Amino acid sequence: MADITAAPGPTRALVLANPASGSHSPRLVREVAELCGSSLDHVEIHPTTGPGDATVAVRRALEVPGQAPDLVVAIGGDGTVREAVQGLALPGPGSAALAVVPGGTGNSGYKMLWGERPWSESLKAVLTDSGPGGSARLRRLDLARLAETGQYVYLGACSGVIADALIKARDIPLTGRDLYTKAFADTAAAYVPYPGRVTVDGRVVHEGPTVLANVGGGRYRGGRYLVLPDSLLDDGLLDVCVIGGGLAAADVPGLTLEAAHLGHPATVYARGRTITVERTDGRRLPLEHDGEYQHGIGASATFEVMPGALPVWAPATEGH
Repeated sequence: MADITAAPGPTRALVLANPASGSHSPRLVREVAELCGSSLDHVEIHPTTGPGDATVAVRRALEVPGQAPDLVVAIGGDGTVREAVQGLALPGPGSAALAVVPGGTGNSGYKMLWGERPWSESLKAVLTDSGPGGSARLRRLDLARLAETGQYVYLGACSGVIADALIKARDIPLTGRDLYTKAFADTAAAYVPYPGRVTVDGRVVHEGPTVLANVGGGRYRGGRYLVLPDSLLDDGLLDVCVIGGGLAAADVPGLTLEAAHLGHPATVYARGRTITVERTDGRRLPLEHDGEYQHGIGASATFEVMPGALPVWAPATEGH
């Protein structure tokens, strides 16, 4: 059952704007600031200056007695949202809820909450229609913790072809979801499965050639690909979808657009509280989470569920 509760509307906001995001627009930042300013007592705009800056800004803001924000608005792509989550989920003296405004490449972090609803409509609901009977509610979502790095995972993490597509995307002169679509297709066309193993709560659910293993989290990757179609955001469990070598990697992008991969015998779908994804030849596991390639990871990654760890503003009803 979804953990969606009535809560007082926000009064103070920290707005994180990432100038380096895939679809950054100064006009978008101004429009968000004006909308927040028309409803809230205080609004602070923080343009991020580099990797990790959004996390630091959130933690610093929450530590100011009597002036801490109760709303953090992340304008940007999934990377900006990922950094905001790191600041919001850490234990500390203050707490605030997250609202997402899409301004990046895939924007899966926005889509998993609000679907294709215009950002102005969703943010207005958070600011002005969050009381009893309103269209926005505070929701506490599960996160995963990546044991090897201590990072919190919001959307999900994926090994294999989806991770390597992030590397390919750096050399493609496109923007938005079209960039990720081409990178995924080009990577999949030539992808060689890696030798892998996936363990869920101590039980091996897959061992052998592996195209991808997606742990999460959100249902979509890249804003379009329905890799985890059955995932619930607040059931206290992590979903994992593994596509083995019996399914051609080149077919994966097309199949995951409509979740057709679930009907293939090379696909395994499971749920649990602790999930380990490994590369069994000892080489580095190709892994990303929330749109960031994990260069420092070794041969394995273990994810532990953190039930209800992140307060976010979401629609009052499950449907978008």
